[in-house]
Amino acid sequence: MPRILVIDDDPAISELVAVNLEMAGYDVSQAEDGVRGQALAVQLLPDLIMLDLMLPKVDGLTVCQRVRRDERTADIPVLMLTALGQTQDKVDGFNAGADDYLTKPFELEEMLARVRALLRRTDRIPQAAKHSEILSYGPLTLVPERFEAIWFEHTVKLTHLEFELLHCLLQRHGQTVAPSEILKEVWGYDPNDDIETIRVHIRHLRTKLEPDPRHPKFIKTVYGAGYCLELPQDEQVFSNRAAS
Repeated sequence: MPRILVIDDDPAISELVAVNLEMAGYDVSQAEDGVRGQALAVQLLPDLIMLDLMLPKVDGLTVCQRVRRDERTADIPVLMLTALGQTQDKVDGFNAGADDYLTKPFELEEMLARVRALLRRTDRIPQAAKHSEILSYGPLTLVPERFEAIWFEHTVKLTHLEFELLHCLLQRHGQTVAPSEILKEVWGYDPNDDIETIRVHIRHLRTKLEPDPRHPKFIKTVYGAGYCLELPQDEQVFSNRAAS
C-alpha cells in the first residue's frame, strides 16, 4: 500500500485530503507544519509528499528544497498544494523541486488522478525503462536505472521529470513535439493551462545540457508548436562541443 505524507496546516483540508486518499487505498500520515513535515519525510520515507506552500515554522518551498537535498528523500515525488495560483508561484515550486502543482480549491477526482499519475510516473523503475526502444542517439544515451544521461561522454544526473521529458523528446528526435503530447506522456494528464510546467523543466534541461542555455543548440523551441530535440551525428561536432 503506497504511503502518502500530507503536510498542510489547515486541519479541514488536511483531513479531507487524508480521508479521500485512505478511501482510495493509500496509507496516509499528516503533519501540520514544515518542521514536523520534514522530520516525518525522513522518518517514514513515504512514496509521495503532498506539500502546502504556506506553512508555519518553515514554508513549503524551503521544505521541498531540503527534501531534495537530503539523499534519503531526494527521489520522493512532491505534489504542491497551495492557494497561490500565479505563474511565478508555479515556477518557484518547480524550481524548489516539486514534481506537480495543484491549486486550491481543487476537485478531489483531479487530486486523485494526479496522485496516481505521480506514483505511476515516479516508480523506482521509470516508465522509460519499460520500453524496448534504444535510448541513444548521437552524443546522448539515457540510463534509466540511474536517471542519468551520458552527454558527450560526460555523466549528467537528471531528476525523474527531466529524464522522462528528455526521453519523450529523444523518442521523437528531429520532430516537433506539442506541449499537449508532452504533458500527457510525461505528466500523465492533459491540462489546458500548465504550459509553464514544461517551460520550467525545459529550462532546467538546457542548463544541464546546453553550452549556452540562453541560446539553445540542441533543445529547440518551435514557437507556437512545441519543442524539438536536434542532435548532431558528426564526430567532429562531438569533439568541438566536448571541448567547449
